[in-house]
Amino acid sequence: MLKRHLGQFEVSAIGLGCMSLSHSYGPPPPREQAERVLLGAIDAGYTFFDTAAVYGLGHNERLVGEVLKPHRDKIVLASKCGMTRGEERDLNGSPERLKQTCDESLARLGVETIDLYYLHRWDRRVPIEDSVGALADLVKAGKIRAIGLSEVGAATLRKAHATHPIAALQTEYSPWTRNPEIAVLAACRELGVTFVPFSPVARGFLAGGASDPTKFGPGDFRSGMPRFHGEALAANLKLLAAFTALAGEAGCTPAQLCLAWLMEKDPTVVSIPGTSNPDHMRENAAAAEVTLSADIMARVESLVNERTVTGPRYAPAMQATVDTEDWAA
Repeated sequence: MLKRHLGQFEVSAIGLGCMSLSHSYGPPPPREQAERVLLGAIDAGYTFFDTAAVYGLGHNERLVGEVLKPHRDKIVLASKCGMTRGEERDLNGSPERLKQTCDESLARLGVETIDLYYLHRWDRRVPIEDSVGALADLVKAGKIRAIGLSEVGAATLRKAHATHPIAALQTEYSPWTRNPEIAVLAACRELGVTFVPFSPVARGFLAGGASDPTKFGPGDFRSGMPRFHGEALAANLKLLAAFTALAGEAGCTPAQLCLAWLMEKDPTVVSIPGTSNPDHMRENAAAAEVTLSADIMARVESLVNERTVTGPRYAPAMQATVDTEDWAA
């Protein structure tokens, strides 16, 4: 697969978000299937794998660590700290807790060092400088190699970067979630921070795999996302039909259109689509070879954007965990 730079690392242009192997999209897949996704990703050229302490309450880190242990020297491994169950009351960005979580993550992953360690959400009770300072201590101790941030705005990124260089910032970004274009992408370019879009195929919606919420399994957190219900869903389904047709014109799948659009938008971004389906994993990898014309790019921009998508990203409780100081909800 094509390579891109992320801090001091060279990684595959498309990485693998591992969350859905343990968490959030209904019951996790059988262990054998999860292994096929992870090991198949190695064969498909993925070298960047993203997990977190909160995914499956530690299950995902254990899974990723055990399955990928024989390939540790070939991959860049990212994990996250500072969030336990995904709600505002569960955030804890205190230096003591972040260091404790890192030790716990190292044990679950079975590694001596985590390549990229993100603050999963900013706990506003703790100055960002203090949380990042704790992560900087972990760099000095050799427990992590680089620091990342998740779901923060440009102003917070700048404060953090002044405390210790930030290698990567991740948040949701796809044709149907364009918030980073307000200020975050420009701040990343200014500071030399790699932007890492998660949910780059719109929680599966623009890939055609999430158009009927009645088929979501138990525990699928999209069931609480406003874009997947009522009038918002009806409006968004009209966009999906047109987007799918546009992908056909471009000679690729809808998921590949999302990923190729991101790669064309910025030659430095590294997307991390997630899936529990080995075929979808390979389909996503192949997006790195898709080239989009200027006409297709313009039509994607016009069709799916912040003015045409209906509904906010999150329900209020989850939205409260996102730093929206300088970008719209």
